[in-house]
Amino acid sequence: MSNSMIEIAGLVKKFDTITAVAGISFSVKKGEVLGFLGPNGAGKSTTMKMIAGYLLPTAGSITLCGYDVLRNPIAAQSQTGYLPEGAPAYGDMTPRQFLNFIAQVRGYDGKRRQSAISSAVARTQLEQVLDQPIETLSKGFKRRVGFAQAILHDPPVLIMDEPTDGLDPNQKFAVRRLISNMAEDKAIIISTHILEEVDAVCTRAIIIDRGKIVADGTPQDLAARSRYHNSVTVHIGPDHAAAARAKLKKVEGVKEVHEKPLSQGVMSFTLFPRDGKRLINKVTELLGGEHWDVSSLIAEGGRLDEVFRDCTTSDAKPAAIDRSAGKQASKKARAK
Repeated sequence: MSNSMIEIAGLVKKFDTITAVAGISFSVKKGEVLGFLGPNGAGKSTTMKMIAGYLLPTAGSITLCGYDVLRNPIAAQSQTGYLPEGAPAYGDMTPRQFLNFIAQVRGYDGKRRQSAISSAVARTQLEQVLDQPIETLSKGFKRRVGFAQAILHDPPVLIMDEPTDGLDPNQKFAVRRLISNMAEDKAIIISTHILEEVDAVCTRAIIIDRGKIVADGTPQDLAARSRYHNSVTVHIGPDHAAAARAKLKKVEGVKEVHEKPLSQGVMSFTLFPRDGKRLINKVTELLGGEHWDVSSLIAEGGRLDEVFRDCTTSDAKPAAIDRSAGKQASKKARAK
């Protein structure tokens, strides 16, 4: 029996002749923070709305904590906290009034209601704006109000659509820290097109393009698909650039070397590995035996933005990119 808190199988959504979501399958376990990535129009928000029970799927199934979203929507939604894109709320209400309203909708009353509100307010640090109209709040505080309503009932499943979109760096940091603090005992899905979000809070990422899953793995697994995985970049002063060029190309395991001129005659050399093998030890061994003017040495784990582009551009080959993920999805769908 599966220990996943979120189970999606064969999910399809069509709008007339347009297929927004084309049969995706995946699951999320307790403690996982899943980054749901894709370009605009890929089907991210549509999928999130179906998981939250806001949209009915054309086909497929959604199970949250053992409850089928279609057959038992109230029970499924009682297990779910949902933060829609933009964190909509009633602007003329204060956060205190809005959270009181949400608690009533959730069936909370008396001390239980006050306890739930107090806990949500404390976790989102809303104390200083509790009695200020929501429409007058900054984007950051509006987003915190949205978070507070989503976690008010301490749900085991959290669905968040673009939680940091439009926020400044400080606000993004606060929101991401809040997500990380809640992650241990929940299953969380974050829809985003901000790749830095994946490195910041996600334990796993799915890339969706044109309604289909084209990649699924940990951020490190996905980054390892980049040609920059285990590459090494070294910056060398003008007096030694020519000598370095010749010797760097001969480092064992190097497939190719790219050069880029920087300011004041400094040359940047990026060494790409053959078969993705580590180069850093061989490069540092070479540098240790030379007396070059080295100003920077960088070993890379890979670039997620490159993998994202490869998966979602018009000439990408989803079948090749998503071979392992597709097999896993098919097995889960058949198991259903």
